[in-house]
Amino acid sequence: MYVARILYPVKVLGPGNRVGIWFCGCPRRCAGCSNPELWEFQDRYKTSLSTVQSLIEKISAHNKIDGFTITGGDPFFQPEGLSRLLESIKKISDDIIVYTGYLKEALPPELLKNVAVLIDAPYIKERNNDCLLRGSDNQTIYILNEKYRAAYENYLATAQNQIQNFSTYDGYISVGIHRADFIF
Repeated sequence: MYVARILYPVKVLGPGNRVGIWFCGCPRRCAGCSNPELWEFQDRYKTSLSTVQSLIEKISAHNKIDGFTITGGDPFFQPEGLSRLLESIKKISDDIIVYTGYLKEALPPELLKNVAVLIDAPYIKERNNDCLLRGSDNQTIYILNEKYRAAYENYLATAQNQIQNFSTYDGYISVGIHRADFIF
């Protein structure tokens, strides 16, 4: 599978201290995309599930993981890798948010069985109006795991979009739901 980054603690893409996982690969190329560097499948990001599991286990050995947020690129362009990853990480936390440009109806139900919250639909720059957890207001938040419904309804009613910056070996990564006029 192709995974470009794993960051912790991501506090701006869902409640709590989350592990953020960014997949590579998305041919949609939405105008204003916050991660255009992840459109292509890049060999330098090709990795194994065991490598990703090992990194997550190292994080969880010393930190509380409240959930996972998986984005990209688009994780559903790698359905087999995504399915295996979801099955693996749910053992740590089954509070798993997945972003996709696909519409929910187009996704195979077996891929959604380990997803707590799905945020679907392509990003539309002109419809970016600071919606919580969504890049644009055409995207829908589906709470698929009922045990998280109250927590997410509370989060959606009380939280606001924020940006979080991470220092990496080659610069900085700005994480969160950015305004349409944000300059990367």
